[in-house]
Amino acid sequence: MRRVRFRDPAGAVRIGEWTDDAIEFADETYDPAEVDVIAPTDPSKIVCVGLNYADHAAERNKDVPDRPLLFLKTPNTVSHHGATVTLPAGKDRVDHEAELAVVIGEQARNVDADEGMDYVAGYTILDDVSNRTDQDKETNWVRGKSFDGAAPMGPVLVDPEDVPDDAAIELRVNGEVRQHSSIDQFIFSVPDLIEEITTYMTLEAGDVISTGTPSGVAPLSDGDHVAVEIDGIGVLEHDVRVP
Repeated sequence: MRRVRFRDPAGAVRIGEWTDDAIEFADETYDPAEVDVIAPTDPSKIVCVGLNYADHAAERNKDVPDRPLLFLKTPNTVSHHGATVTLPAGKDRVDHEAELAVVIGEQARNVDADEGMDYVAGYTILDDVSNRTDQDKETNWVRGKSFDGAAPMGPVLVDPEDVPDDAAIELRVNGEVRQHSSIDQFIFSVPDLIEEITTYMTLEAGDVISTGTPSGVAPLSDGDHVAVEIDGIGVLEHDVRVP
């Protein structure tokens, strides 16, 4: 099932099923173009994984980590399918990063990897929009990763079993393919990430783990249209604005 959060014409937040033709909720049918699709979750935090693809580590001139490299995106970064992401002004380089995102279904702490998937509500898509100008100057990456709207995600939440283990992940800018890989290239698997993260912090229902990006990251420009596609999930689309 492809679950979607949206606002109906009265402004109420609903969770429906996005079929091939429409969004269905409580015996009502909605045209996706006529409702506001919102992020599939409202997380207290987004835990991101850096350098989880060897080819991306190489293009960033970094060593492959021997344990997951973790950083946070704050709740103000959450954006949605169809949004226009406003980039920080005056920056030399702000990149796209296509990622599989894992939404947590229940409170999780000290979870063993072999039980990790029991805590997963579903998978979605996230673009980890990254302000390299500041990221490359600081150690905590607050300016680089946590500016407003820097985590568009969606459009739907799907059951993990509906996403192939070798699902292709692709990002296109204005129709041009920039990133193309598959999620079986992860250095650290989803269960391993859940074990590592919950060793240090409690994940709450709705929290997100963003699993890292493959090679091909590149700068975004004013007016760009971004589409991120993952097999079994669909396509997340958003636009870009530079003040």
